[in-house]
Amino acid sequence: MLEIDIVTIFPEVARAPLSESIMGRAASTGVVTLRFHDLRQWAEGKHRQVDDEPYGGGPGMVMMPGPFFAAVRELRREGSRVVLMTPQGRRFNQAVARDYAGGEVHHLIVLCGHYEGVDHRVVEALVDDELSIGDYVLTNGAIAAAVFTDAVVRLLPGALGDERSPEVESFSEGENLLEAPCYTRPAEFEGMAVPDVLLSGNHGAIAQWRLEAALVRTFLKRPDLLEDREFSAQEIAILRKWSKELENLIRVKSARCTDPLSGR
Repeated sequence: MLEIDIVTIFPEVARAPLSESIMGRAASTGVVTLRFHDLRQWAEGKHRQVDDEPYGGGPGMVMMPGPFFAAVRELRREGSRVVLMTPQGRRFNQAVARDYAGGEVHHLIVLCGHYEGVDHRVVEALVDDELSIGDYVLTNGAIAAAVFTDAVVRLLPGALGDERSPEVESFSEGENLLEAPCYTRPAEFEGMAVPDVLLSGNHGAIAQWRLEAALVRTFLKRPDLLEDREFSAQEIAILRKWSKELENLIRVKSARCTDPLSGR
């Protein structure tokens, strides 16, 4: 079982999304243990101060090292891994989530920054991994911690109702493809019909359609995901088919543009 301690000055920001739906069920059934801590409980002084002005000047406030050191010293045990959510961290993705859900780490301490950042001595002395959920800045790290936790926990055995779900969705292991379009009832809605193949009951044809749709969708939306992919013979055949389709389309469009009788 995985245990996660999230340390932030806004524990309710992280707690709210992780207490509902799949995350809530995973916690209630013992798949994961989630604990949310207010960093201020480790702060000193009457006002429980956790931030101060940066040395060297500059805008904003910097989170002080003391509360973080006290929190980690109290929460850490043998085998704990300390993660800092920060825009300066390595990019968090499905592969990283899979690594954290793999069973080698049983206790995570997730530290959340705020303001202009965290005193760098926290990074130097306490942190095992710095993670960023994207190239943008959030108002506080508790939001990023919730995203990180959700992505990891849903991959734990028993978290999802159907254990096949992580295998067929976007960025699933070994695929690195976007998921094919999905449909449900009704079969026709406002003039838009579900593809016939999905209603056919032909599982081989459905698998072929989904692979083809996933490849095309990935090519159109995230071609970067295909750069290092080793294509199977089946995938190469699909790409050749669509290459011919595109060539024919371009040929038709070009003929219309150059034909004076086409009126275009």
